Amino acid sequence: MSKTNLTRRGVLKSGAIAGAGVALPTIFTASSAAAYTNEPTGGTVTLGFNVPQTGPYADEGADELRAYELAVEHLNGEGDGGMLSTFSSKELQGNGILGKKVTFVTGDTQTKSDAARASAKSMIEKDGAIMISGGSSSGVAIAVQGLCQEAGVIFMAGLTHSNDTTGKDKKANGFRHFFNGYMSGAALAPVLSRLYGNDRKAYHLTADYTWGWTQQESIAAATEALGWETVNNVLTPLAATDFSSYIAPVLNSGADVLVLNHYGGNMVNSLTNAVQFGLRNKEVNGKNFEIVVPLFSRLMARGAGENIKGIVGSTNWHWSLQDEGSKAFVKSFGTKYGFPPSQAAHTVYCQTLLYADAAQRAGTFNPCGIVEALEGFEFDGLGNGKTLYRAEDHQCFKDVLVVKGKENPTSEFDLLEIVEVTPAAQVTYPPDHPMFAGGALGTCNPGA
Repeated sequence: MSKTNLTRRGVLKSGAIAGAGVALPTIFTASSAAAYTNEPTGGTVTLGFNVPQTGPYADEGADELRAYELAVEHLNGEGDGGMLSTFSSKELQGNGILGKKVTFVTGDTQTKSDAARASAKSMIEKDGAIMISGGSSSGVAIAVQGLCQEAGVIFMAGLTHSNDTTGKDKKANGFRHFFNGYMSGAALAPVLSRLYGNDRKAYHLTADYTWGWTQQESIAAATEALGWETVNNVLTPLAATDFSSYIAPVLNSGADVLVLNHYGGNMVNSLTNAVQFGLRNKEVNGKNFEIVVPLFSRLMARGAGENIKGIVGSTNWHWSLQDEGSKAFVKSFGTKYGFPPSQAAHTVYCQTLLYADAAQRAGTFNPCGIVEALEGFEFDGLGNGKTLYRAEDHQCFKDVLVVKGKENPTSEFDLLEIVEVTPAAQVTYPPDHPMFAGGALGTCNPGA
């Protein structure tokens, strides 16, 4: 679609008029459509990939970078094309985006919000990035999403599981493919009830930032609705590496389940400490003591080693899925890197393709054209079944996986088994659900 056609479709967005100090309606026309941040003027378009290359989520960041590089290769017609061939939208032809070759720059979020914002700001202002993606921390994602809204570029979130990202902190320029805490609770609770019964007492250790808070709220609400009791919730610092002092009080709490609302290196360390304290071998209230990790990945399972066996949790995607999209992505990634991709890699690869496809369908890199193309967009073939990018909050709704650590893995990559594929309908909630209340999506900002 041409830029002129945006007017024919009746696109009317709010844009800041330079020097006026007020926001007035702006209609995109052939002449005004160019007035947006970092409009590509040459033969290339630059994307910014902002990931944790250091800090507790660095493993996820490394796999994200691998997937971003692969996505760019496929967009530019290199390699085997990966999921371009399985994606239900057939706009992408391997000739870049809108005929421009895709280039990219990278930054290190350090798993710190301030560092992430500074890195994204540099990519936008110095490198001319027209889209920012990445992150493995919801605190980082929310901070960078806010920056992108202010700067007038699109933010395609990487790993971010806090309800707030598409709840109270949602932004018109931001989009999330990854699932969230509410979805984990909705998928996990019925499985936990079936496995461990309804008469359980849960003790929560929770990462002390937006993701941990909303994850804990979600899993507690979902399990309490089925009869579980939450006996305590203790917040732990994101920078913590030894959780022994937090594990010890669990022994005398009367709890018979420990819920670790931790991710990345935090989860590896807290689970290891819990096993060292003998929790997995205890019997409390006449029941076997259980440990639950609401959100985990293959990378975390590898770090936790033997300790992950039998541990139940949820994940966004897993390389063992047999749909055509998943198989195509696993083949491409494995051929290039020699091992299967993680959910982190899958998420950011999808986000890169979804952005490129939206630009192609809109016929412009203008953020407001991208927003319109993604809002309410339904697609398939990217590994999670039929998916909707909901217009009201820019959250993707798709199937969620419940997994557990394999008792007898066949390799260092074959660590998780899928217990249940929870259908999207079971994890879908209304846009005004109380856990997502506050804030407003607002209107797209095209920037310059």
